[in-house]
Amino acid sequence: MHPEVKSDKPGKCPKCGMTLVEEVKDHTSHHAHMGHSFKKLFFQTLPVTIIVLLLSPSIQNWFNYSLDFAGRDAVLFLLGSVVALYGGRPFFSAAKSEITSRNFGMMTLVSLAVLSGYVFSIAATFLFPGESLWWEISTLVSAFLFGHWMEMRAVMGTTGALEELAKLIPPTANKLVDGKLVEVETSELQKGDKVVIRPGEKVPVDGTVIEGESSLNESMITGESRPVFKKVGDSVVGGTINNDGTLTIEVTKTGTESALAQIMSLIRQAQTTKPSVQRLADKAATILTFTAITVGSVTFLYWLILNPQGAIFASTLAITVIVIACPHALGLAIPTVTTITTQVAAKNGILIKDIKALEIAKKLSWVVFDKTGTLTKGEFGVDKIIGDVLQIAASIDVYSQHSIARAIVSEAESKKITLDKVSDFMSYPGRGVSGKMNGKTYVLGNEALMKENKVNITKLKEDIKKEVEEGKSFIWVSQGVKLTGVIILSDIIRQESRQAVKTLHDLGVKVAMITGDNESIAKSVAKELQIDTYYADVLPEDKVNKIRQLQKDGSIVAMVGDGVNDAPALTQSNVGIAIGAGTDVAVEAGQIVLVKNNPMDVVKIIQLSRKTDSKMKQNLAWAAGYNIIAIPVAAGVLYPWGVLLRPEWGALLMSASSVIVVVNALMLRKTRL
Repeated sequence: MHPEVKSDKPGKCPKCGMTLVEEVKDHTSHHAHMGHSFKKLFFQTLPVTIIVLLLSPSIQNWFNYSLDFAGRDAVLFLLGSVVALYGGRPFFSAAKSEITSRNFGMMTLVSLAVLSGYVFSIAATFLFPGESLWWEISTLVSAFLFGHWMEMRAVMGTTGALEELAKLIPPTANKLVDGKLVEVETSELQKGDKVVIRPGEKVPVDGTVIEGESSLNESMITGESRPVFKKVGDSVVGGTINNDGTLTIEVTKTGTESALAQIMSLIRQAQTTKPSVQRLADKAATILTFTAITVGSVTFLYWLILNPQGAIFASTLAITVIVIACPHALGLAIPTVTTITTQVAAKNGILIKDIKALEIAKKLSWVVFDKTGTLTKGEFGVDKIIGDVLQIAASIDVYSQHSIARAIVSEAESKKITLDKVSDFMSYPGRGVSGKMNGKTYVLGNEALMKENKVNITKLKEDIKKEVEEGKSFIWVSQGVKLTGVIILSDIIRQESRQAVKTLHDLGVKVAMITGDNESIAKSVAKELQIDTYYADVLPEDKVNKIRQLQKDGSIVAMVGDGVNDAPALTQSNVGIAIGAGTDVAVEAGQIVLVKNNPMDVVKIIQLSRKTDSKMKQNLAWAAGYNIIAIPVAAGVLYPWGVLLRPEWGALLMSASSVIVVVNALMLRKTRL
């Protein structure tokens, strides 16, 4: 197992606020370790607590039985001391850390409540004989141990992302050694090793396919549900699942270089960052600590002096106030939400490096997209064909490796067009190709190649004037000196881009586009996608100025780019989103990384941001509202009507409040983006 929480130095857990324990040898997680500790102490002290209850005079009076003997008070002192001092060890240790760091919180209050009752009971037993609080203090400690055990179990339910990711990597791999398969530990693989992955097996490491074809399930890494076809030369990611074919890969990345390791690092980084609302919760928890001490003291003095009900009554209510006001729910309210949010995001192919960025995303005014490779695919596609020339062009272009030639062949394949046999293929670098088919010679290429072959394209060029103005690319097709048609190509607009722009508008967010392309191309794309504004002929170093321009009126701006030449703009924006990272997830620029080249993931970021914000507010409202009601009740304001809370009930209510905010945060797991 990988530890859920790691720190280079002692300190507080970013999720539960408790003091971090030293990492144990078997790498048991912090929360699992704490949960085990609370569980062990609970069951160790429970029998002692039961004996204390049976020996307590108050319990005997209530249930009308007698267990009196010489030295009973001394036995109660000894047993009560075991529960209070031994069972309360984790609380005292954490309180010491809080006091030393002047960060007074829940453990300070818990320790104060237990020690106050303990000291009072010693005095009542040996100094001024009277009714002690041994059974109250014993049940209080047991209730705290049980409550914290339940809390740790709940918190562990929110923090399993790293363990689940670690499980994606199979423990062994089939290494190819001298033509034979040898099963080895995955951790032993080195760069350059050859590994065979059979159908149904998990890919053990990042690598490149050197033999075979297959489709892979990459949903656990990218969030993409559709299988991804892989052939020789394609990259594969460790942790993905091989579906139907056998692949041989060459290892390219191991250890911390792997995509999965980088994803885990980003998740761990995000889970230790705090949103600004956390500062509000931290401040409220500190205020609540001092409020509890003040109200507890006033409660004691009121019931002891102003409305005398006896020292036992006054002490019981004062301790209950301190117990019930423990700010654990406030401490858990935000970290549990942010932890689950990072998990939900990762499952959707969104890697959050800084949770503050997600917090800002809920109030975005503008989303600025880089055009090429983001709103468009960054590759040529057939836009329009004039004349019956697709079969001719594809049959000849199948011999060419040019990106435009591949686009034409791909278009023919998508339409299931049968290609003819071609002879005498010739390539003219930078201009086009030619070939002989069915006894006729055809020439395919740009305007310059047509002029060389004395082909007149003037008339047809007039018919496509609009496309010429939009800066699209053209492959002219001729037979001899006769022009037979033209294939118009352009950078393909992603289908998801249309949906993304529309949905962003529905969410009240404006969309801008930045591109280095000329005005006509930029205008054409912006018009087709209904983008609010665009910037054309922009050099990479000038993109940052366009972001500043949008921010001048106080607008909150997100920049979506490839994380390389868009780095300055990503840094300048309020929310930097690096898109299309693929397997190279360690993008330095940008606070959020999108694994896929899908503009719709930007919509998911905003939706998740708003859902996260809603959960945070719900948890803060519950944690604060609970205390506003619970503290006065604990102080005895309802005593005239017969309503009174005892310390142990206060402890269970406090723990229940903490569990409620965790369960509410867990509901985020059901979020569909």
